[in-house]
Amino acid sequence: MGVKLTVNQLNEAWIASGDKVTDFNDQINMALNDDNFSAEAMSELKNKRDNEKVRRDALREQLVEAQAEQVVNMREEDKTPLNNDEKDLKNKFVSDFKAMIKGDPQIVNLVTSDTDENGDAIGLTIPQDIKTTINILKRQYDALEQYVNVENVTTASGSRVYEKWSDITALTNLDAEDGAIGDNDDPKLSLVKYVIKRYGGITTATNTLLKDTAENILAWLSGWIAKKVVVTRNKAILAVMDAAPTKPTLANFDDIISMINTSVDPAIKATSILMTNSSGFNKLSLVKDALGNYLMQPDPKNADQYLIKGKRVVEIGDRWLASKGTASNPVYPLYFGDLKQAVTLFDRENLSLLTTNIGAGAFEKDLTKIRVIDRFDVVSTDKEAFVAGSFTAIADQVGNFKTTAPAAG
Repeated sequence: MGVKLTVNQLNEAWIASGDKVTDFNDQINMALNDDNFSAEAMSELKNKRDNEKVRRDALREQLVEAQAEQVVNMREEDKTPLNNDEKDLKNKFVSDFKAMIKGDPQIVNLVTSDTDENGDAIGLTIPQDIKTTINILKRQYDALEQYVNVENVTTASGSRVYEKWSDITALTNLDAEDGAIGDNDDPKLSLVKYVIKRYGGITTATNTLLKDTAENILAWLSGWIAKKVVVTRNKAILAVMDAAPTKPTLANFDDIISMINTSVDPAIKATSILMTNSSGFNKLSLVKDALGNYLMQPDPKNADQYLIKGKRVVEIGDRWLASKGTASNPVYPLYFGDLKQAVTLFDRENLSLLTTNIGAGAFEKDLTKIRVIDRFDVVSTDKEAFVAGSFTAIADQVGNFKTTAPAAG
């Protein structure tokens, strides 16, 4: 029986496997430029690369599951205790959820009688305590939501007024007794509208699961919902990020420095970050300056984080933030800016569940289908607050040191 790896061991193995994938890609590129090109050797390299990719992704899956398990199995003393009302709500949810799965007419009629703005049944609303567990789990899954502005709303649609950093003007000096604020001081405001959208997913509950304990059912349910919500919200956030008007193509060390120095307003540069995926992160970690120092340096205050020119580099897993291009010539993303200024997620905070043993093929297979609905919208609030760059390779910085001949004696 094998030894179970710890979270730290899984993380180290995942990083090492990612490095091997990059090494194989480099070997493939070198072989393509070799005059003694061998189709057999190329096929072997590709097989090794593809096998290592599968291993890397499997290690990432195990790492995420292990991190989630840590949260689910938190010691009771590490959890914030529930008050009596919260305990009652949680117990009622578990009771109603089981009754809904069993098809109790009273519960089914109750949860399907409440409808949303579209007239569709909302289902069983998930209580705050379970939503808190889901939110903790979401952070384990590279949720982009943590980097953008999140505003909780209670209406299905609405609007907000924003003023871009680049349009903000100084206050008028009113020291003079007859001083007046000029008519031309009107700020340049933009109206941003949101319309809450509904996103749904369905899973199958087995008979074995439904006979399990309430805590195990909730742990499974929370993990499944967290994954679905993260993937769904990441996709919506990335769609807004990819629509950025400025998309520089980066090729060398100086291009990255120029992007940091010039691509966003100096007022928000201090709060800006760099963001790339795991493959892009690995590529950047190998780039050197003219003195042979690595472009990315560990943060002196946090050894687990890395900086470029003092700006934090956020790594997002390839599965959440995919590279573009082709397998042999990938194009890695590199965003820079303040995403909290640039993107807002309007969260209706109304996760809900509905079950059926009739529809979606459940009746024919004697199964129970569980549907989750998430309600939110993602909009761009300041398109000048970040840029969406990309690169295929970043060349090391070339030294320009000049040698001088010794003076004649």
